[in-house]
Amino acid sequence: MALMAAHGEIEPMPDCAIFADTGAEPKEVYTWLEALKPLLPFPVITGSYGNLTDDSLRLRHRIADGVPYLKTLIPAYIEGHGLLGRKCTANYKVDVIRRETKKMLGLTKHDRWPKEQKVVQWLGISIDEMQRMKVSVDKWMEFRHPLIEVKMSRTDCLRWMQDNGYAEPPRSACVYCPFHSNHEWRRLEIQHPEEFERAVVFERDLQKIAVAAVEAGTIKGLPYLHRSWQPLDQVDFRNNDDQMSFSFMDECAGMCGV
Repeated sequence: MALMAAHGEIEPMPDCAIFADTGAEPKEVYTWLEALKPLLPFPVITGSYGNLTDDSLRLRHRIADGVPYLKTLIPAYIEGHGLLGRKCTANYKVDVIRRETKKMLGLTKHDRWPKEQKVVQWLGISIDEMQRMKVSVDKWMEFRHPLIEVKMSRTDCLRWMQDNGYAEPPRSACVYCPFHSNHEWRRLEIQHPEEFERAVVFERDLQKIAVAAVEAGTIKGLPYLHRSWQPLDQVDFRNNDDQMSFSFMDECAGMCGV
């Protein structure tokens, strides 16, 4: 989408692009971002709410009684109890974009938005993901979906990249995101074993600190990254039956998995 704008195929030219960095993207995403920046006639601003990995692996204690608990940041699976609540997209993506947008216009995050000022935010959702389209909850921000306007699917986007001499871009999603399908986990395991190992280690670390919260009754069971409730390095991803799995189609803000 950014490159199509640079080619003049989507207008008007954006004022900037904002990359909300969770600190947990695959290395190939950061490599792609750095290669993309000099190809664009507008700046790419990087903002961050913090490191999602570090924040997820922090055991907290209630002020009132000191009871340990986990802050539910990622949608991990709890055996027999569905998904944990999550704040990864809201805090580490949406809030970052709001803050950086205000900062770009000389406002602080506490400043009221000027009534006469309006921002149009482009979202890279393709026509095969139309159910992810949302209306902005902020009166000062309007969402636009350029790929849907030109009726481009994900496959069309990849074809456009190839036709214009660009490499295939990686998908932006945290390495250990529980919304990965079996196909995506298997791709990560085979093509990027070091990234897959990052996810395996993250799951083990998350479960280690979760033990205290389970014993305290503030969480109903150990968190897993895969819907089978098995350790990630023991799952057979050759089973492509993801019908009962959540996916990026369920991702509420349309920010991840693009």
